[in-house]
Amino acid sequence: MRYLVSLLLGIVCGALIAAGFLYFNPAAQDALSPLAVSGQQQVVLNFSAVPGEAIVFTNDGESRTPPRPDKVSQLWEAPIRKTTVLVTALKDYRGSTVGIGVKISSMSEATRLLNNEAIVESAWHIVLPRQGTMQIGQTENHWNYLREIVVPAHWSAADNWKGNWRGMLSSGPNALGTARVFGGSGRYVGAELEAVEYLSTSAYSVRTGPVAADGQLIIELSQEQTRVAGSPDP
Repeated sequence: MRYLVSLLLGIVCGALIAAGFLYFNPAAQDALSPLAVSGQQQVVLNFSAVPGEAIVFTNDGESRTPPRPDKVSQLWEAPIRKTTVLVTALKDYRGSTVGIGVKISSMSEATRLLNNEAIVESAWHIVLPRQGTMQIGQTENHWNYLREIVVPAHWSAADNWKGNWRGMLSSGPNALGTARVFGGSGRYVGAELEAVEYLSTSAYSVRTGPVAADGQLIIELSQEQTRVAGSPDP
């Protein structure tokens, strides 16, 4: 019996040490976006990342965050049960609505928590009236978001988290960790660009998910796109 208790204690201690290593791993830090030091012109699109503030939000109907509006179709079929769809207004730096974004996100089988990777595959369809359309293919890593916000919220006696957090979600598929952008129409037709997505959060609830959160898409234009926009050549 004594040996069994020692074995169980060893297993528990090992699990706690492994969990502590995963949570406090100093290697799990946000990398600087390569677009942050770029001299190219950029399109910056801001949006609310709170599902309750979306035009449309839907999932399997069983997650903690309910679909919106109430009668929207739910994604309960087996192939898409781990998928969410967000339709949101896109705003410029002044807060004026400049377009609509549709984001489809699915949990990835490439997730490796031991490698600090909580992977989500997503696709954006961006519609900017009088400018054009774009599609964004992106691999996201939500590890830091889970570690610094979701886990502390579950540990909290109040079942919530409050603070100030901003992190880059993009981690590919481009070699430098940026998302791929394909122009669909208008000034962006045929363009192949790069983008990154950021998430800023100040409140999270275990019961309902994000309470105060904003997203930001930064799309880097090529020199050709800059000229189309009417800017002088560099």
